[in-house]
Amino acid sequence: MTGQPVPGSRGTLRAIALSAYGPTLLGSTGAGAVAPIIAVSARELGASVGVAALLVAALGLGTLLGDLPSGALAARIGERRALLVAAVIEAVGMLMSATARSLTALFAGVLVIGLAGSLFGLARQAYLTEAVPVRMRARALSTLGGVHRIGYFVGPFLGSVVVARWDVNAAYLVGGIASLAAFVLVLVAPDITAPGRAGATTAARRSVGSVLLEHRPVLLTLGVGALWVSGARAVREALVPLWAESVGLSPAQTALVFGIAGGVDMLLFYPSGWLMDRHGRVAAAVPSMLVLGLGMALLPLSTTLVAVTAAATVLGLGNGLGAGLIMTLGADAAPPEARAQFLGGWRLCADLGRAAGPVALSGLTAVMTLGAASVVLGVGAVIGAGWLRIWVPRHDPTRLRRQGEQRGTSRDDASGARGASGASGASRDGQRGT
Repeated sequence: MTGQPVPGSRGTLRAIALSAYGPTLLGSTGAGAVAPIIAVSARELGASVGVAALLVAALGLGTLLGDLPSGALAARIGERRALLVAAVIEAVGMLMSATARSLTALFAGVLVIGLAGSLFGLARQAYLTEAVPVRMRARALSTLGGVHRIGYFVGPFLGSVVVARWDVNAAYLVGGIASLAAFVLVLVAPDITAPGRAGATTAARRSVGSVLLEHRPVLLTLGVGALWVSGARAVREALVPLWAESVGLSPAQTALVFGIAGGVDMLLFYPSGWLMDRHGRVAAAVPSMLVLGLGMALLPLSTTLVAVTAAATVLGLGNGLGAGLIMTLGADAAPPEARAQFLGGWRLCADLGRAAGPVALSGLTAVMTLGAASVVLGVGAVIGAGWLRIWVPRHDPTRLRRQGEQRGTSRDDASGARGASGASGASRDGQRGT
């Protein structure tokens, strides 16, 4: 029945795949179909290059503006209903963009798509965090990140087909259809979080501000780490095409570089989750940032297609090693009694980093060469790795579990030693008695 919990679903990824990952695949495919088209739409409406870039930025602006309200709404109506609301809002934004006849209307439509993306992202993270046990949390969330990457990879190809067949606005219709399909899937799929909702009514009464104020030490330490990670990832996305253009690669060659690096990135999402569940969050967080830093430092040394591809692949490897990292760290730190409100602030930290990364790149290139800026940002990524090494272990449930197991083993060993000593003593007494 619709909305009923899945018996035994809490504990296996296969059991929750349709409910957890299906809507994400549909939503990210629609968003991927639209992402490359926004600037083209703006240009067709008469925008300059600078204004077209501003229209593209409206997507990120909508996400930033939606983070905190999304936390409040998800806490009040529940993660599943929030997913339904997000799908409807996104479909409306797609329709607004498809029918826009002015830059103002297009800006409004793209902003609405960004707002919906924020709510959808928060709700699916909270939804999956609630549905799976801690022992497999990283694998579940890294798989969620991987499914999102797959959708964004497939979406542009689908969008290009319909644009070639009809016109630019057809891509928004693809996005709208994908949003509505995600709505239907969420509606008919079983609710995988219902068994764990005790206390949800009490949690919904808490404001986002009060939750973030209570947990500000976490946001100012681990949250800064999330900002650093998302900033490094955003720099990678902006840096590679800029460098490829600077060394004379054609757009087709740049797309090839991105495709190869993206393929490496997508292949690593599940191994990343396994690594975090098996060996702790630091085992993925620190190497991910170090490899990203290495890739940024190597990029200025590349001047040919092969060399640029190799450097971009190193960056893709670093990004893939951290698949699901930000969501996992947020899930680890979120208080169960106010998870949605906390995740609103957490995602705001990550989205601020995503916005700040390209800004930092732009600022550095104003005072130094692109190659020098790449090296400086690479050093920044290494510093971020050090920050994560300090703060991630303090909130890592796998570390706490291992410590508990070690204490339990020590107690068992001690009990066994006492038991052996007692048995030995009894044996000696018995021998004396005979």
